[in-house]
Amino acid sequence: MRISEGVEWAAHCCLLLDWMGMGDPETAEPVSTARLAAGYGLPPAYLNKQLQPLVKAGILTSTAGKKGGFRLARRLRDITLMDVLTAIEGPEEAFQCAEIRQHGVWADEPASVFRAPCAIDTAMRTAELEWRRALAAQTLAAIQQNAELQAPGLRAQVQDWYREPRP
Repeated sequence: MRISEGVEWAAHCCLLLDWMGMGDPETAEPVSTARLAAGYGLPPAYLNKQLQPLVKAGILTSTAGKKGGFRLARRLRDITLMDVLTAIEGPEEAFQCAEIRQHGVWADEPASVFRAPCAIDTAMRTAELEWRRALAAQTLAAIQQNAELQAPGLRAQVQDWYREPRP
């Protein structure tokens, strides 16, 4: 399984938007896609495309116009990694059993032989469920706290960079 870079970009932007709004989505000013993208050296059009699903999922809000941009729709403590992953990648399960055991040598077996789920399908679904639970237990607020512990002064550095006029 490979998670697209859009998930990483979206999660980073959520942290940044929180730092810029200082934790209050209701009073935060929108940050333009161009500004968000510049801070990470990303192409604005592609970043915008990645953030739109977060708006649809209710994680971000989007304001059009010259002073428009994105801001958080809710606090980081109410957003999980699973929320971000699902918004970007969709809710589909990663593993899709193709029931290959019903082909080849076993093609002539009656359907009753295959009533029980495939052991590989069961194992993969169990593992994916645990992975999804772990992502759902991980809030962006906890991740932000870890980021700030790993890099003291990060919040102030981000706020300073985004407040300075940029070309």
